[in-house]
Amino acid sequence: MVTRTSGNSSDAGAGVRLVRVADDRDGQRIDNFLAGQLKGVPKSLIYRILRTGQVRLNGKRAKPDSRLAGGDEVRIPPVRVAEPGAAAPPPRGLTERIAESVIYEDKDFLVLSKPAGIAAHGGSGVSHGAIELLRALRPRDTLELVHRLDRDTSGVLVLARRRAALTGLQELIRENRTTKQYLCLLQGQLPRAAISVNAPLRKSILQGGERMVRVDSDGKPSLTHFKTIEKYAAASLVEATLETGRTHQIRVHSQHLGHPIAGDEKYGDADFNKSLKPYGLRRLFLHAKHFGFELGGKTYAFSAPLAEDLAAVLERLPPAGKGR
Repeated sequence: MVTRTSGNSSDAGAGVRLVRVADDRDGQRIDNFLAGQLKGVPKSLIYRILRTGQVRLNGKRAKPDSRLAGGDEVRIPPVRVAEPGAAAPPPRGLTERIAESVIYEDKDFLVLSKPAGIAAHGGSGVSHGAIELLRALRPRDTLELVHRLDRDTSGVLVLARRRAALTGLQELIRENRTTKQYLCLLQGQLPRAAISVNAPLRKSILQGGERMVRVDSDGKPSLTHFKTIEKYAAASLVEATLETGRTHQIRVHSQHLGHPIAGDEKYGDADFNKSLKPYGLRRLFLHAKHFGFELGGKTYAFSAPLAEDLAAVLERLPPAGKGR
């Protein structure tokens, strides 16, 4: 049996459905569209039905990154939420933690002060990211990630509640018309109180699927401004302002300066990281402090105070001029 529905249906357990894409979903990736249609179904299963050709877009096999247009017809196969290998419901402790992390919401946006240790989205061995936890908490809401934060990065994470808000803000991000500032603890002291790194970055995927980024003349233009906030005996608290938004940009630019981020196991200094463990540092010292933009005649400015675990590390560090 084939059922034709509008783009607002989300019955994960139905038979084959042919869903007409609403105009406000124009430009959306099909994997994100399916996540909204198949509430409660893990992303791993959504990618599986895409890879195996069970999802059709206007009669043709769909790829995970296929973009939709208003009026398109999507064939969605029957999906059993309890299929073997499907993720269990999120733990109550995690959903409560995310619920307590909401710092702003209106008809267009929902903003988190994301805790470290929670990924922005599921996948790669992560069952429940922030977006899945919020969808479980608010099954009637339509929520989409506007941008990403690494799992070990805390701070401001913006989600959109309407398609127009999502596409509008993502366009601002692509055009570098947003203000994004981070706090990070860098090894040593910068040569000047304020310094900019204008170095192109190139992303590569290793054999195991790990993403690595390096400075490369053939990479994409990337610009970061660093400003020292506080000096310590062997480190500096620095504000990093992004002019571009490349993957791992702050981490790689600080490494390029010769002052990698504390706790960075991928791009950092192993001896420096080890020396900070007695002061309580257990993760990457990177916090998304501020995200600002103007959209639809409104000015938005979202800020999140430094995470408590990182603030505690700063309280224990010896000040500049004293040994460790």
